[in-house]
Amino acid sequence: MRRTSITVQLFLAMLAIAMLVTLLLGATTQYSFQRGFIGYINEQATLRMEASLPRLQEAYAEHQDWEFVRHKPPVWFGLVRAEKHKGQMWDVDDATQGLIASDLLGAGLRMSLLDSQRQHVIGFPHILANSVQREITVQGQTVGWLVMAPVQSVTDAASLRFLDDQLKASLATGGLAVLLAATLAWWTARRLMAPVRAVAKATHSLAAGAYTTRVHTDRQDEIGQLARDFNQLALTLERNEQLRRNYIADISHELRTPLAVLQGELEAMEDGIHPATPQAFAMLQQEVHSLSKLVNDLHELSMADLGALQYKKEPLDLAALVEREAQGFVARCKDLGLELVLPPPAPSPLMVQADPGRLRQLIHNLLSNAARYTQAPGRLQITLQREGDNAVLDIQDSAPGVDAALLPKLFERFFRVESSRSRSSGGSGLGLSICESIVLAHAGSIRAMPSPLGGLWIQVQLPLAPTQPTLS
Repeated sequence: MRRTSITVQLFLAMLAIAMLVTLLLGATTQYSFQRGFIGYINEQATLRMEASLPRLQEAYAEHQDWEFVRHKPPVWFGLVRAEKHKGQMWDVDDATQGLIASDLLGAGLRMSLLDSQRQHVIGFPHILANSVQREITVQGQTVGWLVMAPVQSVTDAASLRFLDDQLKASLATGGLAVLLAATLAWWTARRLMAPVRAVAKATHSLAAGAYTTRVHTDRQDEIGQLARDFNQLALTLERNEQLRRNYIADISHELRTPLAVLQGELEAMEDGIHPATPQAFAMLQQEVHSLSKLVNDLHELSMADLGALQYKKEPLDLAALVEREAQGFVARCKDLGLELVLPPPAPSPLMVQADPGRLRQLIHNLLSNAARYTQAPGRLQITLQREGDNAVLDIQDSAPGVDAALLPKLFERFFRVESSRSRSSGGSGLGLSICESIVLAHAGSIRAMPSPLGGLWIQVQLPLAPTQPTLS
């Protein structure tokens, strides 16, 4: 089944609205015109009726009653038409000649004369509730009433032709209006949907893997926002694709190095070049350990990405945990020629809802990273404090530092600062990525900054548990 495009749907909707408005407006106008036309006829007939009053008054004054007109239609029509009638004594007023010359849809036939007792004398035999009545007075006394039934509908041929012409003109105007509305609706629909079609076309390209696709727009409405959102999505996918490629290349490189060492040593032992000594096996064991650690780190990161990494959170005193882990690094730092400055004892526990094993891994990774890359003689400094509803852990080290432009990349997988890229330091470039994953899983934040000591400053913020011990 063929789908109807949004452009056509929008066009049809706009056209339907235009047609509906045109029909309603035309019907209302036609009805209003007909009512207005009938009102105009009645108004003109009333003026004619009022123009007849002086002649009726003059005729009554001459005859002193209405018997001269009773049962005499020619006399009656002569009076109400204000025409000169044979045997009568009144003349047509030149000022009203044009006004009363026409019949105005049988106005004379719709008039009737009543005497002072409201008894019918001559003319239209029915007195309607909405009939127009005018009092006939002679020398201050009411001698009769002139009554005219109003027009309810148009029935004469001339008026019907006039109304028919007006209807045809209205239909022609309405048709032209609908045609114009259809043209404008089609143009508007295509113009409005042009950027949407551009986004749809770009979406197809994006789905085919062309992540460099962009939609160019300067619109400031919702469609423009849609285009900008699409561009942001394309940029994100492009970056992710680049990261994926780098990730695969880095994994291949990291796995190839220890495997090449293992293969070379084993082949050398097999060929008798290197003796199978305990020292050789120890070196092989070290490479296997490095390879195993790399695989475990990769597995942990992939599990974190999938949301399948298990966290068993419980109330935990972060201050006590940091102190225990830091004490375990004192001897190692001393052997490396580094001074480890421990945080002062906390005045009260800093309780967080966390997985103890994962937080130990976090602190261990951060301290190991700092000790690995700090030059001797150097200094490591640990501080822990409470700031609002967060516990803030700061780990700073002395030189070498990291260029400020590279700080945001430290948490990317396999990223190493240029001066520390060699694997001889023992790092795989995954430690800080794992740290970031752990912190985010605890609803915290982690960032890297230049340290006043000359090296790197890693700051971790973790939300405190809802209930905290208060200082006395």
